[in-house]
Amino acid sequence: MVSTGGSLPGGYSVAQERVIAASLELFGAHGVSATSLQMIADAIGVTKAAVYHQFKSKDEVVIAVVAGELAALVPAVEAAEAEPDRQAARDILLARIVNRMVTRRRLTRVLQYDPVVVRLLDEHPPFVRFMDRLHRVLLGAGTDPAARVNAAVMSAALSASLIHPLVTDVDDATLGRHILTVARRILVPAEN
Repeated sequence: MVSTGGSLPGGYSVAQERVIAASLELFGAHGVSATSLQMIADAIGVTKAAVYHQFKSKDEVVIAVVAGELAALVPAVEAAEAEPDRQAARDILLARIVNRMVTRRRLTRVLQYDPVVVRLLDEHPPFVRFMDRLHRVLLGAGTDPAARVNAAVMSAALSASLIHPLVTDVDDATLGRHILTVARRILVPAEN
């Protein structure tokens, strides 16, 4: 079961969890758009009808996958929201985001740039609410263009740097430490 603090979908059956796990691997390898329900069914050794029995559509599978990934950040968002110091709150969340992205490099690219995922993040109310919370921690009251541009640049830089050929051989701990340093530098001007 995915624990989300009630803000994201969760509570999947064992059969649904198998579909989600296979989808995670396939999405990471091929992207969401290039992964079919038949590919998912083949990966877990069932028929496509069996996958449809667990999820009514591919969008529902994608929502489940994204919900699981975002749910992993819920404790960090909650801890950051409870932190009275804005800088400390942002650091708590940023460190967790960077760690999650670094340890799941291949999937990060898919979740950031796949058009299906982008559309679902924009259209699915629980995702919109969660992303609003995350952005409030990162930006504070900074809704001005400079703060939003800094956050967008930081997000894009994070994603792109994870899959860049120059860092494919860099271990997760080293990469994470350097990316976190750069991300902090990018976000700081948003306060000035």
